[in-house]
Amino acid sequence: MIPVDLITGMLGSGKTTFLRAYAQKLIGRGMSIGIIENDYGAINIDRLLLGDLDEEVCDVEMVIGGDEDCRRRRLKTKLISMAMCGYDRILIEPSGVYETDEFFDLLQEEPLDRLCRPGNVIALADASLGEELSPSEEYLLAEQAACAGRVVLSHMDEAGEEAAERVRSHINRALAAIHADRRIRADEVLARSGPGLTEEEFTGLARCSYVSASYVRLQVLKEHAYQSLFFFHPGLSGEEIRARAEKIFADPACGRISRIKGFAPAEEGFTEINLRPGQMKLTASPAGQDVIIVIGEHPDEERISAYFDKTAQTE
Repeated sequence: MIPVDLITGMLGSGKTTFLRAYAQKLIGRGMSIGIIENDYGAINIDRLLLGDLDEEVCDVEMVIGGDEDCRRRRLKTKLISMAMCGYDRILIEPSGVYETDEFFDLLQEEPLDRLCRPGNVIALADASLGEELSPSEEYLLAEQAACAGRVVLSHMDEAGEEAAERVRSHINRALAAIHADRRIRADEVLARSGPGLTEEEFTGLARCSYVSASYVRLQVLKEHAYQSLFFFHPGLSGEEIRARAEKIFADPACGRISRIKGFAPAEEGFTEINLRPGQMKLTASPAGQDVIIVIGEHPDEERISAYFDKTAQTE
């Protein structure tokens, strides 16, 4: 049976950046791989960021949207199709609003129970993770780490040396809150996530498997609090979008906004937009499309739209 790896983590935790590096390492070891990418929303921005992978030995497919229908029907259909292609390994990157328990449930359904088996579960966590999270964010942090063979810390270059222990302690508090029978040990945390992975680190990840943990599965995500809003051709530069995003993150009337991402046209190519509270990245990109996606809990579309009006003042 084909092993299926789950690369999970909260919104903006660096899953796609890690996935690219992880996939390149697998390809370098002679493996053919299939990747299923699920972006939270009607447009798959993250799919564009995987365009540099070797298409001869790597097929990237996408499942659009983060609702229950995507998770239970479209993801299953796509996984069956990939399993029939005979890849050495399949990687799934779900949206940041995804419960790991659903991954194991999916692989127990027919005919996947005869085609695939769980491989590695790797949970990404932001090294600059804040202490003040919403109840649903706390739950996702714990639930996604509960069964992970490894927790990988992203954005370590922007965090202090104490970040690994601080984030591990936070995860363990969140695990205690859902009555999990598992705590994350220091040797189960890798404080590196990008292309700089050493062969030894990659080997450890490729063999990390998963943990059969028990915990109380809460209903905090059933309220459909998370939504995504789309702004096509806003006519703004990357810097203008960043200035408006700072206002949106600081405005409670906009809702609890977790991430603003997308692309803005630049003189050469595009500017990749990857913005979160306290972390506002703009990166040059050769490819993209002129669209901004805002993701958060109970976002107020009218209020946020006003910020992305080209005539809006940011001072």
